[in-house]
Amino acid sequence: MSATTETAIRRPADAVLRISEDAALAAADVSSAQASTADVDEGTVAAQSGDEPMLINMGPQHPSTHGVLRIAMELQGETVLRSKPIIGYLHTGMEKTAEDLTYLQGPTNVTRMDYASPLFNELVFCLAVEDLLGTEIPPRATWIRMLMCELNRMSSHLLFLATNGMDLGALGMMLYGWREREEILRFFESVTGLRMNHNYIRPGGVAADLPDGWQDDVEHILAVLPGRLLEFDTLMTGQPIWRDRTQGVGVITADEAIAMSATGPLLRSTGEAWDLRHTMPYLAYDEVEFDVVVGAYGDTFDRFSIRLNEIRESMRIVEQCLDKMPKGPYRTEDRKITPPPRARIDESMEALIHHFKIFTEGFKVPPGETYVAVESPRGELGCYLVSDGGPKPQRVHIRAPSFVNLQSLPHLMYGGLLADAIAVISSIDPIMGEVDR
Repeated sequence: MSATTETAIRRPADAVLRISEDAALAAADVSSAQASTADVDEGTVAAQSGDEPMLINMGPQHPSTHGVLRIAMELQGETVLRSKPIIGYLHTGMEKTAEDLTYLQGPTNVTRMDYASPLFNELVFCLAVEDLLGTEIPPRATWIRMLMCELNRMSSHLLFLATNGMDLGALGMMLYGWREREEILRFFESVTGLRMNHNYIRPGGVAADLPDGWQDDVEHILAVLPGRLLEFDTLMTGQPIWRDRTQGVGVITADEAIAMSATGPLLRSTGEAWDLRHTMPYLAYDEVEFDVVVGAYGDTFDRFSIRLNEIRESMRIVEQCLDKMPKGPYRTEDRKITPPPRARIDESMEALIHHFKIFTEGFKVPPGETYVAVESPRGELGCYLVSDGGPKPQRVHIRAPSFVNLQSLPHLMYGGLLADAIAVISSIDPIMGEVDR
């Protein structure tokens, strides 16, 4: 692990983020207002302004609410007095569905929860299954998983940069972020056959080995992105209008974030260097060097800058995956959970029967329960899995970071303007598929 585990948010001109004095004062004012929420006398406020409080609904529609999140707000003029996120518009029921699917079918279900970073859902589910099985996966499978997940983190953050810019009127950022994301999705399609919802990470390893020429494809991505990220810095980070719309907006402290169980960039924006890849390493993260990017003010600007710089840190990890990728099998040789090679099916009746039983009946997992967590682009993604000894899980529960982080919205938006609510919601980067699971 790198000796330096925390990296302050970088700007084009210097190595450390230094928010202007005015922005810092604004952040302090908002934080102070939020801390005194319980003491607000709404009648006094209404009398002073001459306006009655007004109740409105924002969403469910774009911008920022992503089509399936509704925010009920109480406004005093354009100031947000109270807000309440209302969820449940997707009705996916994926956790209950998981009880009717075999462990081998499970990744096809959970991959659709966070559709912006599907590989992380597959990973956490498979790690939980493997923990109950007591199965060790080959080193190559571990490094392939890490390579694919870090590329997925990059594509997810690029999608955030695109939609975050669009939500605040920076339409050019939507086009550019989408363009860079396509480079990574094109690579995913060459490896898994799909751009999204891959069903690539499976219990025991991965579905297929990396194709010929994968190194060249990854090196192309790593060659293209650094220059583009510098352009994003020029376009957004140093842009006065962007900074005015994001600095001192949606401020949260480390203690408040921890009290609300916030994780990911929302927590790290407060200066708390909590990243499961570093604090509780899994896969081979203890064998690579990378820095945990943190903010200082806990505002919307910090959350934007953290994701921008985490793309750079993920690129460091991907470069090390290129150098250290071991040879060997890409999935476990345990035939109780791994189907036979495709070529054997044409040669052996036993292999054909084995293949048929694996994919129709599944494999049995010893009774027990486990909880496994990974660091997704949005925070701690956990899987609680209970087995009764059969081929299907008795209970699956996903600790979705978007669901947990959403409860901070009323706190983040209190005392701010209605126009700032869009920026705050977007800065959390919620994926509603994992909220209404």
